[in-house]
Amino acid sequence: MHAAPLPPDALRQRADYYERIGTRHMTPLWEVLGALVPPQPRSPVAPHLWRYAELRGQVMEAGRLISAEEAERRVLILENPALRGQSCITQSLYAGLQLIMPGEVAPAHRHTQSALRLVLDGEGAYTAVDGERTTMRRGDFIITPAWTWHDHGNLGDQPVVWLDGLDIPMVRFLDAGFAERSAQTTQAPLRPEGDALARYGANMLPLDYQPKPADPTRVFVYPFERTKASLLAISQGTPDVHHGFKLRYVNPATGASPMPTIGSFAQRLPAGFETQPVRGTDGTVHVCLEGGGEVHISGESGEQTWHFQENDVFVVPSWHALQLRADRDSLLFSFSDRPVQQALGLWREQRQ
Repeated sequence: MHAAPLPPDALRQRADYYERIGTRHMTPLWEVLGALVPPQPRSPVAPHLWRYAELRGQVMEAGRLISAEEAERRVLILENPALRGQSCITQSLYAGLQLIMPGEVAPAHRHTQSALRLVLDGEGAYTAVDGERTTMRRGDFIITPAWTWHDHGNLGDQPVVWLDGLDIPMVRFLDAGFAERSAQTTQAPLRPEGDALARYGANMLPLDYQPKPADPTRVFVYPFERTKASLLAISQGTPDVHHGFKLRYVNPATGASPMPTIGSFAQRLPAGFETQPVRGTDGTVHVCLEGGGEVHISGESGEQTWHFQENDVFVVPSWHALQLRADRDSLLFSFSDRPVQQALGLWREQRQ
């Protein structure tokens, strides 16, 4: 029921009142309540797809224009079209394509922002986290938890590109960001490669290790070959009509998300399979690692349909329905801020 229009005198009185309280740095809630407490999410984020084949040349061009040492991190940020200038792909997450050329080192640093890496293109690079290196192979999911020393290097003979995903916008919103450069460009090895995976990722733990529920995982690499094998094994069963065959990555010591602010998932869709619409409050970034197909996104911003192929990245805003169809056997990786929303009791999903 709408109130009757106010007479001109009343409107002038209100306008005068709003101007006077504005000089005291106040504003009337009743004028903005609908926007502050909406009946459902109204995300300003736009659905978008980045075609890797169209971007790769410009990513490589950055390698000719600026060195890894000069840039510290040679990354092209994937900016959401509706949030230009804010360095984010959703309101809570950042994504970018990082390039490291043969013989280069991205110097060691640490920061309070948590980060993930998903290797897309090339071989021969490594990531080191708190004194342990891991060789970066296509499809590997690698994390650098908050405030851990990390550097990257390329010992091979070809450029290597990976997708970065960080909680930069969240940390920025909380004004809680810190960063520190290491005095050493490259970390001295403290443990052999594979040590963390053996200690924490083989259904066993060190005797004296007692993690807290919110602690990030000590397993900082989730090899693609293991992910793919798990998805192939469960694909012998019946697919979920909304997700196909989908698993979430966890901290094997706690069962929680590998990082407290970013959830990550792997999904397999058999050739010809089409999902039913599903929407959630967590805006989500998807990457196609194998196969290809069609993505349909619908919400308050309208409807979008794209064909995607390997290494393409697309973003689904909060409370937008997602449907996927696989032209051939397909495997997708995705990440979102779901752990934060779940911790705050905010996350909601609707399967249509």
